[in-house]
Parts: sequence; structure tokens; C-alpha cells
Amino acid sequence: MKRSMFALLLTLALVLALSLAVGAKTVYPIWINGEKTELAGDTTAGVTTIGLRALAEALGFEVNFVDSSIQITEPDQVKITTLTENNNGDNPDTSAEFGFSVLIETEKDKILFDTGKAGQLLANGKALGVDLSDCTKLVLSHSHYDHCGGLIPYFQEYGAENKTLFLKNSFFNNADSKYYYDAVGQKFDFTDGTKGYFPVGIDFDEQDLLDLGVAIEYIDTTCMKVADGVTIYGNFDRDKNFELAPNMLDRLENGEYVVDDFDEEVAVAVETSKGLVIVSGCSHNGILNIVNTIEKRSGEKVYAVIGGFHLLDADEATIQATIDRFQELGVQRIGLSHCTGAKATQMFLEQMPEQTFVNSTGHVYVVD
Repeated sequence: MKRSMFALLLTLALVLALSLAVGAKTVYPIWINGEKTELAGDTTAGVTTIGLRALAEALGFEVNFVDSSIQITEPDQVKITTLTENNNGDNPDTSAEFGFSVLIETEKDKILFDTGKAGQLLANGKALGVDLSDCTKLVLSHSHYDHCGGLIPYFQEYGAENKTLFLKNSFFNNADSKYYYDAVGQKFDFTDGTKGYFPVGIDFDEQDLLDLGVAIEYIDTTCMKVADGVTIYGNFDRDKNFELAPNMLDRLENGEYVVDDFDEEVAVAVETSKGLVIVSGCSHNGILNIVNTIEKRSGEKVYAVIGGFHLLDADEATIQATIDRFQELGVQRIGLSHCTGAKATQMFLEQMPEQTFVNSTGHVYVVD
């Protein structure tokens, strides 16, 4: 018996049990999963009544009238498991790895989105009891090493049969010539604490993947549906008010460093009964540009946003604008990862504490 059906029966049973205790008309409030709802059961002479549609929809079911019948459908469950991230939080069985990788599971598909830095997702998947061998689709958000480094190890471990890799058609353009410029000399995962340019691109090309038998499908449109309820978006609308200062992220062209426009960046939107769940790897185009573009093109409500927001170098005004927009959109779940930054994380937790969680390695997020 599915969990939501069990919850429905349990709720009705509890309301009925309460109703039998009295014979007079009584209105009982209804709580679902520990949260009080606006629903109420009307009990008269031991018989409790409540609107079927109201209760079913409150439990997450879809109710439709078709061919003179009432059809109640449990929506598909979406599960997102973080396979690797900068931290492993309270999941000691996993190991943290700089970067980002999540497994998106729907009722019909398993989609690997990004692969972290160097393949730790493989060990973490086994530690979490997650079978990664039957992922039918893989997506890389952009061509930085900390999102793509586990791709070759993944195919070496599980092979490429019955798997399709989705990449923006500009993915390999300058993919090995991407740099981070550090004018101060900070020590990061990819720097040694000195000033200057540091490579942050990838060390494989298209031919390396073809040699492994990988089927690649290039995205040359603004969006591409890759599975039931799963769409990849790219070519984001760029509002300069929501863009970050790009002077640290460059690419090398003809011997000169130029600002990287991250034309190859994509994000994934998953349809759920509660609205869209957007997953973004690093949000170099600006997390608000990504969210606003997907919300506009899809015409759907944004329920959750998970991933790296790349606000670690943002000023407080930019972070506040991001929070204000999320509140305006009514985003209900916000999973902060990877490059979001300590200041932004703190501000989100302070201003949207009920909606925000820190998404670290091993975290499992379920929407049903």
C-alpha cells in the first residue's frame, strides 16, 4: 500500500474514531503529517463527513471527473539524492568531494545530473544503497571540472549501453580553456593560494566519450524534454541586475583571457504535483536568470530550487534580491549546495527558515 493511500485511510480512521465518542454534531480539525489543515470533519450522530476532493487533494492526490466517474490518482514521486557535494553534513557513511552531483529519480526514469570532481559519486552511491548502473540519461550542467570529473569514471564502471548523455551544443567550445582569476591569492580546491589564473576546465573531449561508446545528444534549442516530466533548459534570458560580476571566470581564446559567457550552461526542471523542482549545477548565468527563465517559458509554478547558486562572491544586495524574488515566487523548498556561499546560506536560513535546507552529500529530498 502506498504511503499516501495509507495516510488517507489513517486520517479517515482517526476522524471516525473521534466521531463515535459523541452523538451530537461536532466539527473536528484535521491534521495531516503533523500539520494542521483548514479542513474539518463534520460529525453528526457518530457519522463523519468531509469533502472527498478536498481531503484527497490535501493528501496530494489528483481528483478528476471522467466519463461519469471519479478518478483519484496518486501523483508520481520524485526523489533527488545528492551523491557528492562540498560537505557531507550528517552523513558519515559518505565522503565529501568538491563539486556537485545528484541523482534524479521519477517513476519511470533515473537521471544523473553532474558528476562531481573525480568519481566519488560511485562510492557514495554504493554507501547510500543507490544503484547508479541503470541511469538511462546523464546531464552535465557546464564544462567545469568539479561538475564533470566523475563522468569518465562512471562510464568505466557501468558502461555506456542504453545511456544517453545530454550536453548543450556549445559544451566542448573552450571546455579545456576555462580559468578562474584570483587577484588576491585565496586557497581554494583549485588554487594554491597565489595570485593569477587557474584552470577549471575539463580534461576530456568528445572523442574520449565516443571511444567509450557514449551516445551524446546535443541540445540546440532553448529547452528539450528528455523524459516524462523532465526538461532541460538553456540559453537563459540574461538580466544584468541578476548577473554576478564575471571578472573571476574567464576562458582563453587566441592567447587572451576573455569573460566566459557560459553559453553551455543548462539546468533541469522536474514536474511534480506541487510545481516545478529546478536543479542547477553552479548557476553561472545567475540563479535568478535561470529560475525566471524556466518559470516564464514553462508557465508553471516553481516549487523548489536545489543546487549551487554561485553567490559566494556576491554582495549582500545581490543576495537580498535573490531572496526577495524567491519569496515573491512563493518557492517552498530551497536546497543550498556547493558554490552558494556562507553569507548567502546564512541569509536564506534567517529569512526563509521554513523553506531552506543545506543540501549536502547524502541528502535525500522527496516530493510526492
